[in-house]
Amino acid sequence: MNNIEYILEKFIDYLKLQRNYSDYTCINYSKDIEEYIYFLKENNLKYDKIDYNKCIKYLNYLNNKNNSKTSISRKLSSLRTFYRYLVQNKKVNSNPFLLVSSPKKEKKIPKFISYNNIEEIFNISNLETKEGIRERLILEILYGAGIRVSELVNIKIKDIDFSSRTILIFGKGSKERIVSFGEYAEDIIKLYLEKARDKFLCGINSDYLIVGNKQKKLTTRRIEQIIDDIIKRTSIKLNITPHMFRHTFATHLLDNGCDLLAVQELLGHASLSSTEIYTHVSNEHLRDVYMKCHPRNRK
Repeated sequence: MNNIEYILEKFIDYLKLQRNYSDYTCINYSKDIEEYIYFLKENNLKYDKIDYNKCIKYLNYLNNKNNSKTSISRKLSSLRTFYRYLVQNKKVNSNPFLLVSSPKKEKKIPKFISYNNIEEIFNISNLETKEGIRERLILEILYGAGIRVSELVNIKIKDIDFSSRTILIFGKGSKERIVSFGEYAEDIIKLYLEKARDKFLCGINSDYLIVGNKQKKLTTRRIEQIIDDIIKRTSIKLNITPHMFRHTFATHLLDNGCDLLAVQELLGHASLSSTEIYTHVSNEHLRDVYMKCHPRNRK
């Protein structure tokens, strides 16, 4: 039986029973392929007579419906999987959608924090309190070392080497890397260990650097809440997230002449393409500086 609707039903059963796909994923596959079936019927096409040119026609159809690049990529992926199933079950001889490239996703330019705002954020915490010391510690390490929040909460005291001012970080995929920290971070880490950490722990033991009230380790969500609270006490009206300190770390390094490959290593990026996005931010910043400062530019 070659009825396309019946084949789609069998395909969804295959995804559920043999591939253990979730109901949510199966629903999306079904919607994507139903849309494709509608296109075939509207254009009097048969699923087993599709070639590259007809695939491109369908791609244009999706574009004309103002689908986002992400949506088009997902729909094409659904059809590649569907036609692979058809090939395996000898319904078609080849998978024409393997020849069709998904549209390149637009890379979002990461947001970063200006130098003035960084200065205000760092000066807001009260270093006479254990909470204020911990706040400054979180800021100094996030901005000073450019690490992820998930990496921050997993730092253990034994991972810190004060003689070389470095921290052993366990990143994505349990990959290890060494990050450096400066004198400001060194001072606040020592102040925190001397005057704040034990007050939070109240006698309980913990291997982790950043702790809470009788908590051996803070969660990433708690770090987000602490950052939110800091920003609320400033005059800054921007939505600043913990990850923006990592973006700012990279952008400010490039602004000040740091080599792109060095930034890649410091961020722990496996691919240079992940780091190159920060050059767009840095270049835009430099352009703004030029437009404001160069004497031969009309203001």
